[in-house]
Amino acid sequence: MNKRCPTNVSFYRSRRRRYHHQLDDEIDFQSHIGNTSTFLVPRAGGSLGDEIWTLSQSELHHGCSQKSETFQDGDAKTNPERFLLIVTSGGLNQQRTGITDAVVAAYMLNSTLVIPELDNRSYWKDQSNFSDIFDVDWFITYLSKDVNVVKQLPTIDGKSLHPYRTRIPRRCDAECYESRVVPLLEKKKVVMLTKFDYRLANKLDTDLQKLRCRANYHALRYTNPIQEMGKKLVERMRMKSNRYIALHLRFESDMLAFSGCYFGGGNKERRELEEIRKRWETLHKQSPDKERRQGKCPLTPEEVGLMLRALGYGEDVHIYVASGEVYGGEDTLWPLKQLFPNFHSKESIATKEELEPFAPYSSRMAALDFIVCNESDVFVTNNNGNMAKMLAGRRRYFGYKPTIRPNAKKLYRLFLDRGNMTWEEFASRVRTHQIGFMGRPNESKPGKDEFHENPVACICEHFNNSRSLNESKNQSKIKPNNQDIQAKTSHRNESEVVVKEQSTNEQHNHSFTQHIKSENGIRVEELPRRNENCSDHSDVKLCHQTNP
Repeated sequence: MNKRCPTNVSFYRSRRRRYHHQLDDEIDFQSHIGNTSTFLVPRAGGSLGDEIWTLSQSELHHGCSQKSETFQDGDAKTNPERFLLIVTSGGLNQQRTGITDAVVAAYMLNSTLVIPELDNRSYWKDQSNFSDIFDVDWFITYLSKDVNVVKQLPTIDGKSLHPYRTRIPRRCDAECYESRVVPLLEKKKVVMLTKFDYRLANKLDTDLQKLRCRANYHALRYTNPIQEMGKKLVERMRMKSNRYIALHLRFESDMLAFSGCYFGGGNKERRELEEIRKRWETLHKQSPDKERRQGKCPLTPEEVGLMLRALGYGEDVHIYVASGEVYGGEDTLWPLKQLFPNFHSKESIATKEELEPFAPYSSRMAALDFIVCNESDVFVTNNNGNMAKMLAGRRRYFGYKPTIRPNAKKLYRLFLDRGNMTWEEFASRVRTHQIGFMGRPNESKPGKDEFHENPVACICEHFNNSRSLNESKNQSKIKPNNQDIQAKTSHRNESEVVVKEQSTNEQHNHSFTQHIKSENGIRVEELPRRNENCSDHSDVKLCHQTNP
């Protein structure tokens, strides 16, 4: 078996002494991955230029989640005697998928949706409720024409309603909900669906998919305290550098344990991760070698750093790392920091006092990372988990911002053999393996990925006449809608993003906001409005207006 990622302190301390700088433009780098012979790694990223920061043809795509004329308003179809409750599951972004899907489920079931209950019992033990993380009033108002949403169950004749608890299968489609849940609603009136994660089919009718997008990308926004702190973090990254990479490292102990992979830390690592694995009663024992061959293991911090250098990012690049407590601590991070010394996290660019209101709550800290990652010029994910999927989908919807996912299935063998090739050969092969994993338009086949990861039904493409294929095909069926976001990005690093939201739908009557992301952060210029209801989607602000 090849040794991988030893996490003991003595190994890394001895290894630090073996690093030395050969030339001003190269690092004499010795790795512990596979063949441990020394080889030269360039400090600079190469001659690829701006193409590593932008995606060709990304400006031709924009999110379009408008409803068709045949899509009924919620008021016209909601049964006033039906109430749907859901209990989410997992961390913040897994819960976000459940909330989004619950909106669609309520619409299909002709039911009033009660504000979802968040998961307080999972690994993270976060006691936050919906209103601690998301703007409840905005959520209710924005969806008011699609789904009736209430904060809590009403009382009838002074008596409380008690929901009937049940669980439905994963990937349940419209017919499944019709057969399993409607009879319960008819009989019980109030139904609570538990462990509501991925309980809705990936493929639905286009109008239902667009409702998914309206819920996810527009109705769900963070509370003001989270928004403001997230904005500060983004501004501080922009003050350090005009461009930055956000890396969702995901190398915490729970992730490594759940993956079933081995990272070279010996018996100590095996004992510690196996103990954590016991927390998931249904988790089957896996073969670490098989998981790695199939590309299911996250890259180590060192591997991530080498991949980024091979893709053309030099040591002058600033990296924001979104992560919890990394397994192995600073010793595990040290190789990545050697390759990218401009290394930042929310803890390093904010004071302890600033983070104090968020620090005890994993979901609120994850929300801050979500904002900074979404605003980044390039987002790199180290696994295909829920945060990676939600951000990948969002970055596609708002203009295809570069989103890199390691092709771990191909890269793992390359890392093991790297000592047997020159840097130029290694870098060339990394770039070849990463084709199809850079977040480019039309990179994935429609329907191949999770809808939350690739919301293809909600993305329109411009042609010579600036009209999308979807719009031209459905012109007679689609009525103008403010929820069709026209997001256009500039050719250089999306340094200016102007989003206009048309106010031609009398049912929603939103104004539009010009969102300008300046060199040093985010600046927002809003048109006058009567109501002070602004939605921060990290990369777009939408302001709600009630017409006189």
